[in-house]
Amino acid sequence: MVADMGVYCGPVVEDDSGKGLFFIRWMGVFVDWAGGWPNSRPMEPNKCPQFPADLEYQSGFGNHLSSEAIAGALPPGQNSPLLCPYGLYAEQISGTAFTAPRKLNLRSWLYRIKPSVTHEPFKPRVPSHEKLVSEFNQSNSSANPTQLRWKPVEIPELPTDFIDGLQTVCGAGSSYLRHGYAIHMYTANKSMDDCAFCNADGDFLIVPQKGRLWITTECGRLQVSPGEIVVLPQGFRFAVNLPDGPSRGYVAEIFGTHFQLPDLGPIGANGLAAPRDFLVPTAWFEESSRPGYTIVQKFGGELFTAKQDFSPFNVVAWHGNYAPFKVGIFFGYKILNSAFRMSREKGFLFSEHVFILYDLSKFCPYNTVLVDHSDPSINTVLTAPTDKPGVALLDFVIFPPRWLVAEHTFRPPYYHRNCMSEFMGLIYGGYEAKADGFLPGGASLHNCMTPHGPDTKTYEATIARGNEAGPQRIAETMAFMFESCLIPRVCQWALESPLKDDDYYQCWIGLKSHFTREATNGQLSDVRNCHDESGTGGHRG
Repeated sequence: MVADMGVYCGPVVEDDSGKGLFFIRWMGVFVDWAGGWPNSRPMEPNKCPQFPADLEYQSGFGNHLSSEAIAGALPPGQNSPLLCPYGLYAEQISGTAFTAPRKLNLRSWLYRIKPSVTHEPFKPRVPSHEKLVSEFNQSNSSANPTQLRWKPVEIPELPTDFIDGLQTVCGAGSSYLRHGYAIHMYTANKSMDDCAFCNADGDFLIVPQKGRLWITTECGRLQVSPGEIVVLPQGFRFAVNLPDGPSRGYVAEIFGTHFQLPDLGPIGANGLAAPRDFLVPTAWFEESSRPGYTIVQKFGGELFTAKQDFSPFNVVAWHGNYAPFKVGIFFGYKILNSAFRMSREKGFLFSEHVFILYDLSKFCPYNTVLVDHSDPSINTVLTAPTDKPGVALLDFVIFPPRWLVAEHTFRPPYYHRNCMSEFMGLIYGGYEAKADGFLPGGASLHNCMTPHGPDTKTYEATIARGNEAGPQRIAETMAFMFESCLIPRVCQWALESPLKDDDYYQCWIGLKSHFTREATNGQLSDVRNCHDESGTGGHRG
């Protein structure tokens, strides 16, 4: 029975009376077996909680999942009985309208010690957060078609937690109208003490670049490292702690929709991000009294606070398909209570709205194996759709380690003007289209129809290698892109920041004309001969 429940034995210790007590760690909760009922370990106020090295997760993107920190805490056969087991309260959190189609419907039932409604009235937070935006207009942001690039954001000197370290760079639309997105960057050096954050505006997709994040949510705990991503759905309360101290990263926020896996089309049933690599937390709870605990709620881009006398992380059990998720960088995790019920229809699974973790190194990239450079959409990890087929409110695309093998091909990304807008970041390493200037922790924005492409050094180095370049492995790199059909407006602080690279345009100024009529026919013949040798039946003119 112990093995079936995923229970790990701990040491025998003595209490003050000298009586031996046998402790076990069960689903991330420390349990006093001799004491009868399992109890959570209270967290000392104002301390960064210590996460176990082997946090346990459930697996699968879009699954309907269930988890209990105490056996029997989930009511059998119904969601809201007159009396819940252990005297818990039943509370539903909805990520979609009640009447949304079942394949899109998102909700979870939480069984908690006290309900979320037990708090004092919300009041505007003082001080306010002037660099947090969710309504983009001429009063708080600017249209800018120029290619923009920023150096890495500096770690603040003053104590700054995740909430105060969030700064909106750009975005489009409105959280009030439930359509649009915002792109933020964060820097922090302080864990969140006696407070939790709740984003009522949309979903957060967090991309750490420096420092691990220990994230406590109502569904359980997640450790997120650089090279991983985590999605925190709209409405869930969470706290971010910093085990490594100074931290930095990127955040994409979407309004009015949720992330899905992209349609694979002719690729087939497998490839890109595998559903099983997405990890969801298991139930974990705090039951101690926490007088003065603060809930910070982001609502319409503004921050409000409310006081309560308990931790919001008091959920003893939960079930549903609406929860945080991550993709995890570490291996050997133990899967508990994984309920695989996936139905991939039209490019999405049954649901995706659980707190999920994802390890970007597990992404299975695809690329051309003969000629030309594939469009970046081939590297889409997650997509937030619009009502137009194939058009994304926001795509999350990565450029991971991979092989380049195309023959007679300019292998770096091509020069481009795009009806979509592209925001790029770099987690580690370099980016194949920029020889220098684009640094880990930095960012760039190429807006709708703004020309962009490889810099002069990259172009010249590629041409110098010629057609003799053999297979090339791009290693030790992880760049990413947030791509949207909506045109972002740029926040004024970002345009005026000393970190903005005002000389970015210079990286292309050195590109010169190589045009010559005499070489054209010979070059075409070389390409045709290459196709003939490859058995592609190239036409001879």
